[in-house]
Amino acid sequence: MEKQDLGTVWKDQKQLRRGYTTGSCSAAAAKAAAGMLLGKEELKTVSLKTPAGLILYLEVEEIQRTAASVSCAIRKDSGDDPDVTNGALVFATVSTDKAEFLKEKDKTWFEDERGLYLTGGEGVGRVTRKGLEQKPGQAAINRVPRDMIFSAVAEQKERYHFHEPLYIEISVPKGAEIAERTFNPRLGIEGGISILGTSGIVEPMSEKALLDTILLEMKMLRDSGHRYCYVVPGNYGSDFLTEQLGYDPAMAVKCSNYIGDTLDLAVQLGMEGILLVGHIGKLVKVAAGVMNTHSRQADCRMEVLASHGAMAGLGQEQVKKIMNCITTTEALEILREAGVLEDVMVSVMGKMEQALIHRAGKQLKLGVIMFSEGEILGKAGKVTEILEEIKREESR
Repeated sequence: MEKQDLGTVWKDQKQLRRGYTTGSCSAAAAKAAAGMLLGKEELKTVSLKTPAGLILYLEVEEIQRTAASVSCAIRKDSGDDPDVTNGALVFATVSTDKAEFLKEKDKTWFEDERGLYLTGGEGVGRVTRKGLEQKPGQAAINRVPRDMIFSAVAEQKERYHFHEPLYIEISVPKGAEIAERTFNPRLGIEGGISILGTSGIVEPMSEKALLDTILLEMKMLRDSGHRYCYVVPGNYGSDFLTEQLGYDPAMAVKCSNYIGDTLDLAVQLGMEGILLVGHIGKLVKVAAGVMNTHSRQADCRMEVLASHGAMAGLGQEQVKKIMNCITTTEALEILREAGVLEDVMVSVMGKMEQALIHRAGKQLKLGVIMFSEGEILGKAGKVTEILEEIKREESR
């Protein structure tokens, strides 16, 4: 079966193909399994109307039957989005036998008023922490995919005039392996991937999924009683936070390049204070007011260091050398040799603090620690106060 044309979007001057979500795969597989179970026939393809209004026509794979159930899979197609779940088989088993895969003592399944019960099997993560839309112990199947699954199976029940309960299990055999490359472990989702999607369609290179993850991480801290936390752009910041400063990584939210958006989310959630900890390669851009630090958005590292170096007394030739540097390490060495590194860092950190306050407003206490090669280059804002608050919340 040829891949369905779901249309394209333009991103960074490239035309990229759309795909469909794990939620769509789950709902389509459940619809096909229910149809084969109740209709006593084999389906090679299945149609599914997504919340976005697009109708998917998907190939049904790996069909298996028992006396009371049918299992089948839909293969995930992420289009041109670099999604780690691309190509994974998403299975649904639909059964009339509750005991086949729902244990009597397991009260963590989702229930629908139309006599439908849903749980997650192999490779679908289980929620272990508060703050997500599922309760601890439940499968990581988000609300929209749940609704899609229930509606798809209910449609088959109505079609075949079936009035008894049906039990649905979603599984992804390679889900546990795939999950190691996602944010799930940080979100307290163990054992597999999440079944996701709000529109049913994957928009290539979407930033929304990452921002949603940042929101969830911070929301879980807030729901656990924390109003202060660390924010780190990535692994450099996280490692420095724990190995050099000895702070608890569980209190850190990874923001990637989205520093400005993370501040917005902190304000939205009612957080009281943020301590931003990061490598100069990213954070120095904030001194120029850059709040998305990805290189395709802006790369003003050398401009910031050169201009502040000039204000600190660097000569024209030294300024030119900094402007020709490839790495911040090179530029820092020039500043160090000229004896102006400390003055430049004080100046840069001051501008960084101004930019962060301008973005976040006065309702959020802000602190910044910037480092390079294991060395703290500068601090700004309410670093000490925020650290004390974080430690106080940890000790409660």
